[in-house]
Amino acid sequence: AYNAGLIGEVELQKFYSRITKQLAGKEHGHDVIDSLQRLHLIMASTKYTRRLPVELHQRLLSFCVSSSVEQLTVLTSAVLRETLPPSGPEQIYTLHDYSPLTSQRNTAPSGPEEIYTLHDHSPLTSHTAALVLSQAGSKEDLSALSSLLLRSLDGRPAGILSHLHTLPLLNSIITYCPESLTEDHVTLLSKRLVDWLRYASVQQGGVASSGGFFTGPRIRQPGPVVELDGCVCGDFFTVLCVSQAFSDDQWMNLYSFSLLRHWLITYHNVTDGNNSTDADDRSEVDGSVVSMVSATSSSSRLLPPKERLREKSFEYCQRLIEQSDRKALKRTDTELQKACLVEAVCILDGVCVEDAGCVYRAFPCVKSLFGRLNSDLSCSRVLLPIAQFYLNHGEAAAVDSECVWRCVFGVLPAECFNDPYLAHETLSFIRANQLQLHSSVPLYSHYFPNLLKFLAWDSPGLVSDYVDVLPSLITAGTAVELLHSLLDLPCLTAALTLQLRSACFPVSEPGGRGLSSLEAFRSPAHRGLFLFLLRGEAGSGDTMDRLSVLHDLLMEAADWSRVIQSAQSVPVLLHVYFNTVTTVSDERLLAQLVLVLLERSSLLLNIPRYTAEIHRVFSHHLLKLCKLHPSLVVDQSRELLEFAGTTTNINSKEDLYTHVVWVLGEYLSVSFDSRCSVDLVTSCFETLEAVLFEITSSGSPSPRVVTSLLSALAKLASRSHDLIPRVSLFLSKLRNGAVSWCGSEEDVVAVVTRGEELWSLLKLPSVALSVLTPPPLTTSPRWHGDANAALPPRLRTLTGLTHAKI
Repeated sequence: AYNAGLIGEVELQKFYSRITKQLAGKEHGHDVIDSLQRLHLIMASTKYTRRLPVELHQRLLSFCVSSSVEQLTVLTSAVLRETLPPSGPEQIYTLHDYSPLTSQRNTAPSGPEEIYTLHDHSPLTSHTAALVLSQAGSKEDLSALSSLLLRSLDGRPAGILSHLHTLPLLNSIITYCPESLTEDHVTLLSKRLVDWLRYASVQQGGVASSGGFFTGPRIRQPGPVVELDGCVCGDFFTVLCVSQAFSDDQWMNLYSFSLLRHWLITYHNVTDGNNSTDADDRSEVDGSVVSMVSATSSSSRLLPPKERLREKSFEYCQRLIEQSDRKALKRTDTELQKACLVEAVCILDGVCVEDAGCVYRAFPCVKSLFGRLNSDLSCSRVLLPIAQFYLNHGEAAAVDSECVWRCVFGVLPAECFNDPYLAHETLSFIRANQLQLHSSVPLYSHYFPNLLKFLAWDSPGLVSDYVDVLPSLITAGTAVELLHSLLDLPCLTAALTLQLRSACFPVSEPGGRGLSSLEAFRSPAHRGLFLFLLRGEAGSGDTMDRLSVLHDLLMEAADWSRVIQSAQSVPVLLHVYFNTVTTVSDERLLAQLVLVLLERSSLLLNIPRYTAEIHRVFSHHLLKLCKLHPSLVVDQSRELLEFAGTTTNINSKEDLYTHVVWVLGEYLSVSFDSRCSVDLVTSCFETLEAVLFEITSSGSPSPRVVTSLLSALAKLASRSHDLIPRVSLFLSKLRNGAVSWCGSEEDVVAVVTRGEELWSLLKLPSVALSVLTPPPLTTSPRWHGDANAALPPRLRTLTGLTHAKI
């Protein structure tokens, strides 16, 4: 294969010379086409914009403008769009006298002040116009190009540029630099769009046929266009009309519809200065077809161009919705109907955003459409634009929207969770409307079990979307259940996989047997477990009683690739969850979450590295929760001590265990909570002391666990001096070398060093208390703001000196 990105400079110059000679020749066959294709690949395969030799650049420019071979024009234009003009980066392609691209003279510009301009003697093609657009140097250049293109739309300089090529170029300008269009541009294009959308011919374009005995072609008499069901078109032409051949104005109707939504969104806030009657508008001339959809079309001629476009867009979309109810003769036309419905509802929504008076006219049509489609899952892609319409205008029209949300958040995710298009569109809809959904759809967050099904099925592709969406699902009422659901996400993935397999492979077929988990899924004895996993709404319980049984049933699913990918996304989402939940929860709810952390640390699906990652996340956020609310340690002291007193947790949950011991030693103090009594401190001390003696007398404990226990015991003893002799006794043994349970010399040094430090502190109880339990003033000083200290004046003096002008 030809590696265009690694071609050397010497070889590249040789290739430039060869293609220059080929272009200078009289014949331009396949060799020239192949060389141009390779040149375009070379230009496009580097992130740095190249500059071609002047002669080659001139040859390419000449072919782009004057070649009669379309393939050569396309290739040369594509190559030039990937390059810089020669002789300086200041040179650009520009327009002169509203005419096509060519060089101002026979040789290339020699200085950076010279430019390539457009002259009168060649037609401006879509390729040369695209070249000007790609290398326009300023807003003024784009505005000049817009004027040229719009003049061609207005039909004045005939033959400059096909209308079919003009609208895509204008769409590019709207996309990248909408401010380059002036008020006159907006008015003119709005007028032309009205003409093409509403007044295209309803007769088929001319079709050439065989002349029979005659040698010349004969033109059939064109017949009327027809609907998708074969009936003769009884109203104005739309994109859903069928013809053997389209006329130019019918093609422009199709192009205009594809541009319409973008145009309305971009320019709905532009003030139309033309308030006069559009008397010279040609749209009402030449026997135009009268609309049967809108009763206001006779008065719409009195509206300014932008308002007329809005009115005609409304009529067009209503006509499309009516046409979509027809039974299409071809399957591809059925898909076209769905695509046009999506666009039509979006345009209606945009029109109603601009003009609230249209809401009452549009709602009956949209409501009827929803009633027709809500039970048809094949039309699911249309339901999201309808939901957006209800969200934007339902409250203003006083319409009950609950049935829409039950369909969008209830039925669709449950039935179409494996549809990647629907998943992407649903999450995009939620991301764009999170605040509005919170305020206008009270049950939105209660549908999180259904919404998580998209994530469970396609975690790698959707996890970034859920990082944005998850905070909107966390409320005080859903926080605990949502945490359980996130931890059970791999189980949900396995359940969805089994659900599809059970539906696709009945028991009678070979593919429906052989998996113990599939048999469990079908078993009535375990059906309740899977039904809870696959529930559609929150509120049926935070979690299930027989969670360990479910994990045993799904043991063989732990190595399924989809389940593993789902498990990899859980730690990321847990970080998002805990960072959000502290902003919406009170201390009572946070206490429940601490209990969930301790409980679920033992109830996780056994997936390689999954449990360790979850424990690491739990440990991190347990510290953050306790630091934010130290009273949680006293509130949940019984459960925390029970966890810390279970030695089996040390081996299976070392990371979480050491953090639990640390928070007990750090925050079980009267300085953090006045309810912390001496009895509670003593009880905690005795529990940790028993664990320390047990693990050091049998086996080889982790030095990390031992040092954590020693630190916690020393902190607790410094708050109750009666306990100091007990911990000092153990520390003195460490100083005397009683560390036979350490596995390496490094571990011995670490444990003994920590023991000596703590023993030295505890010899002076008052010092130990200050060091091991420092007052808040020491841990978070505010000396820079204390007016009675000398530090603030010094800081202000130094600041003044550093900012003084010398």
